[in-house]
Amino acid sequence: MEHLTKETFKEKVFNFEENKEWKFKGDKPSVIKFGAEWCSPCKSLEPLLEELNNEYGSKINIYDIDVDEEFELAGMFGVQSIPSILFIPMDEQPQMSMGALSKDTFVKAFNDVLKVD
Repeated sequence: MEHLTKETFKEKVFNFEENKEWKFKGDKPSVIKFGAEWCSPCKSLEPLLEELNNEYGSKINIYDIDVDEEFELAGMFGVQSIPSILFIPMDEQPQMSMGALSKDTFVKAFNDVLKVD
């Protein structure tokens, strides 16, 4: 799971300084976990996200953003509670989910939102 900064977010996901309308820059659907070091539910998601990354890594990108370090990115997506999970399909608008999700919920979102099985 790759940690994103503002600069790497602009390169790999969306350059919000150049574009007003959403324009995904990725080469495959992506998932971003917004969390923080001090957040227990966020930490509990890490092994699950690593497992999903091992299973789906050739089909999706899984990223992590620390809201304490990258508050501008968190604010841009309206993150008010963590963990928050952003699902980014290739050709549609991203969808946000709040809270720690189960593996079944992630797999369903991969199928339904990201169109990956």
